[in-house]
Amino acid sequence: MDLQTTIYLMVGLSFALYIGIAVWARAGTTSEFYSAGGSVHPVLNGMATGADWMSAASFISMAGLIANMGYGGALFLMGWTGGYVLLAMLLAPYLRKFGKFTVPQFIGDRFYSKGAAMIAVLCLLTASLTYIIGQMTGVGVAFARFLGVSADVGIYVGMGIVFLYAVFGGMKGITYTQVAQYIVLILAYTIPAIFISLQLTGNFLPQLGLGSTMTGTDMSLLAKLDGVVTDLGFGKYTTTTAGSTLNMFVYTMSLMIGTAGLPHVIMRFFTVPTVKDARSSAGWALVFIAILYTTAPAVAAMAKLNLHATVNTAVVKGGDLYAPEASIQAEGRPDWMKRWEKTGLLKFTDKNGDGRIQYYNDKSKNPDAVAKATAAGWKGNELEVNADIIVLANPEIALLPNWVIGLVAAGGLAAALSTAAGLLMAISSAVSHDLIKGIFMPEISEKGELLAGKIAMAVAIVVSGYLGLNPPGFAAGTVALAFGIAASSLFPAIMMGIFSKKMNKEGAMAGMLAGLFITLFYVFAHKGIFFIKGTDFLPLIGGANPFFGITPEAFGAIGALVNFAVAFAVDKVTPEPPEHIQHMVESVRIPRGSKIVDGAH
Repeated sequence: MDLQTTIYLMVGLSFALYIGIAVWARAGTTSEFYSAGGSVHPVLNGMATGADWMSAASFISMAGLIANMGYGGALFLMGWTGGYVLLAMLLAPYLRKFGKFTVPQFIGDRFYSKGAAMIAVLCLLTASLTYIIGQMTGVGVAFARFLGVSADVGIYVGMGIVFLYAVFGGMKGITYTQVAQYIVLILAYTIPAIFISLQLTGNFLPQLGLGSTMTGTDMSLLAKLDGVVTDLGFGKYTTTTAGSTLNMFVYTMSLMIGTAGLPHVIMRFFTVPTVKDARSSAGWALVFIAILYTTAPAVAAMAKLNLHATVNTAVVKGGDLYAPEASIQAEGRPDWMKRWEKTGLLKFTDKNGDGRIQYYNDKSKNPDAVAKATAAGWKGNELEVNADIIVLANPEIALLPNWVIGLVAAGGLAAALSTAAGLLMAISSAVSHDLIKGIFMPEISEKGELLAGKIAMAVAIVVSGYLGLNPPGFAAGTVALAFGIAASSLFPAIMMGIFSKKMNKEGAMAGMLAGLFITLFYVFAHKGIFFIKGTDFLPLIGGANPFFGITPEAFGAIGALVNFAVAFAVDKVTPEPPEHIQHMVESVRIPRGSKIVDGAH
């Protein structure tokens, strides 16, 4: 069977499975629509959380960013995994005990104010929509390659499929679909990694393969990669940081606390029957997430080495990387490169007219590399590889069997679609449950609320699809912006809501608005207002990254500090929360079964 037929078959079977599950488990009540009726087993919920969690950014883009950034890309692993632990241990059990479906509902009740709930909805919609742009970018990349269409057409197809199973299934359908998607995406990620680790190091575990010596040599894989990339003018793979050390630290913090403030993951903890099950499913989810997150660094390093080895034969054979015969001939480039060129995500330009492909860092500050490139007659880097294609192209670069390439196609689409569905659920419940039923139309019927939720979902799909056609950056970069928005606006309000019984509504509302505004101001200055190209205003803030060199993706942690500072300052000059609210906060923090009873303090 040829490659394209294999891909169609595997992607088609996975979609038939998802839509079949969505129809089988479709939601009949608002409880099933928003929280799957609170009846999901902790292990299954852990899998669903894993799929919800590991988005296109994790599956498609993260290893690509680590491949580009090297050691500096570890901030994504540290930030996202650390943030999940923070969410699971520090916030989820308390929110589950509080017993509200959604983050705005928690904030509205805890801060005894519909205004606070409305601000939380605004923050949630801003973060979730930015996040979905990243997912749609990933969907576009995956569909573009595997359906042989442009990335734009890929986004339209993806919009249609997400609409089908998110709108009909609700949370119940999404939960069981996500269990299937987790199984597909984890197999799709680990099987190629095992094959490639065996090829390069003889070690079947990619996590160990990363630190192993290469087959037939006494050189470790990372030492070999370091030697190749530094010789070609790139930064050293194992030590280069993302900007300054301060930026790397703030970036990691921003991803971490943004994770803990992300509404679509928090909602997953309401789909299990009890608080104990919420803790258990959090632990299971961490196990399922760790499988992919510990494999990603190996995938990144091996894909980068294989890419260089494809374009420059001296990487494998040894010898001078700058020798004329080392660069492969453009005519003889492998089929996988030609297939990716059709998507526009891989580009080749013969700048010196020698009919060969030179892939190196033409902006290098390494004088040896510059001198060698000049002596060899190289006129500039001739290959552009979008970071978002590294994982999807990985099995093709390593010449793995067709069924593995088809499996990766299905896995990439599963990752993007599962998170997009979870985010749409968060948006839908924010609009229908928190805004319409909670504030504007308390008397609305269950049927009316469900309809409003589905309409909100449809609108969100159209808006995110449009913005996904013109994304502000790579999938993982765009997702990092969404984490920054959640970090600066929702996380501090949730933290203060649980752990500060004296925090009042005025402080929480002022803090959320201040954190959201300052973060969006900094992000829009770099990326354009609402990410629309040409509307950026960098001169107004003094050029790129003016605040101690901190990048817009990392600015969420600074926004969170502003949020906390404003909230506590306003709280000091405004009245205390009512007595019953303070008692409620204390009772939420006391574990069930404790000897301290609500009336004893």
